[in-house]
Amino acid sequence: VVLITGGSRGLGLEIARILAAEGAYVSLVARNSSTLEVARRELDEIGHRTLIVPCDIRNQKEVERAVRETAESFGRLDVLINNAGVIQVGPFESMNLQDYQLAMETHAWGSLYSMLAAIPYMRNRGGGRVVNIVSIGGKIAVPHLAPYVMSKFAQAGLSEALGAELAAEDIFVTTVYPGL
Repeated sequence: VVLITGGSRGLGLEIARILAAEGAYVSLVARNSSTLEVARRELDEIGHRTLIVPCDIRNQKEVERAVRETAESFGRLDVLINNAGVIQVGPFESMNLQDYQLAMETHAWGSLYSMLAAIPYMRNRGGGRVVNIVSIGGKIAVPHLAPYVMSKFAQAGLSEALGAELAAEDIFVTTVYPGL
């Protein structure tokens, strides 16, 4: 059972396609109900029941509900994939505080909320895996992406710190750094 944030399109949906084809039960979390429904119909054609949960990962209560619905629907939660993301492009002078807040709320806080909600389910079953899709922008500062880079560095640090802490409990954290 895999919960994927940002799972209704792009990389999240591609991951869901692959996992569904391999036999995983997939729960897709995203803000847009209509894109979630399109994704669900596509994945259902692969032959697996797919749960869709409209959720803004910037809202901790919504994230807790999405994780709980996933665990209740499938009886467990094995893998959390934090994939949801936003990006703002432009020189520093064109960015405002809201750009930074949105990026931090989505990448850093959204990932934390998801992990806080999912890890107790993994502990109860004796292990699990968290996959944080970060970005090369979480390792190397990229010009004209300051809010994105700032938030991705935070997400990378959180991912690596929790990976070191949770491994003793058989909860493994994988940090993925795809290119832009």
